[in-house]
Amino acid sequence: MQNRLLFHQSSVSLEIIGLPDYSNNENKDQISIISQWKLTIIDKPLIEGKIEHLRPIMDAFYNYSNLLINNEIPIFQSKLIDIKADNIYIHNITLKSSKPDVKPLIIKIGNSLLSDTINCFDQLNESPKVRIKESVLTNIIPKKVKFGLSKKVKLSNFFLPPLLAISSLILFSYTFINFYNPVEDKEKNVIINTK
Repeated sequence: MQNRLLFHQSSVSLEIIGLPDYSNNENKDQISIISQWKLTIIDKPLIEGKIEHLRPIMDAFYNYSNLLINNEIPIFQSKLIDIKADNIYIHNITLKSSKPDVKPLIIKIGNSLLSDTINCFDQLNESPKVRIKESVLTNIIPKKVKFGLSKKVKLSNFFLPPLLAISSLILFSYTFINFYNPVEDKEKNVIINTK
């Protein structure tokens, strides 16, 4: 009997169907051999497929959302899925079938549905009950590494302005101290006042 796990966020549900890998002494509730997955977005056609389709679709959503966050042109294209912005609120998703003579499925989703879908994928990635084998993963840089790289860039942008400000302040103070001598100024005032 196959196990079913459901990841749900508001208007989106992701169902994972599969079996544990008993050769690795896994728990009977675990899913390591994914046979099918289903993505249900409210008021949209059901999206389903095999395990070899799941990771590329997840990567497409992650890459597309990364482009949106970084204010880059939000277009992602692959042989399985295309995502592009219709405007700042609507996103066009074109799912291409791996079967011949099947027309692509085109759906439009808003920002909230895009966010809910990514949240379901995050729940899947973080779940201890589902293990996606490494051989299935694509060559794309993992999400955590991408965010790690962007954090390094943001950290330099965070520390550079204060560092420049402090350096400017030190330089200005040093030049002010070297060119302005308060003792000489007091002597000049005393001489002027005595006259």
